[in-house]
Amino acid sequence: MAQLNAWITDTYGSPAILAHYLDLAVEMLFYLEKDSFEQIELQNVVTALKGVERVMRKVPG
Repeated sequence: MAQLNAWITDTYGSPAILAHYLDLAVEMLFYLEKDSFEQIELQNVVTALKGVERVMRKVPG
């Protein structure tokens, strides 16, 4: 967790900023063209992104 936190801080400045970008990524998924991906693929990506976002919001920073 310490390495992850260091990478986040070095790359994004804080976990909150990374969480913001992850939230934007989820929003961008709503603008995909029909039939670009299977529905289950999109759902899995959204689930993964939201999970990472929740973890980042809990990391002090």
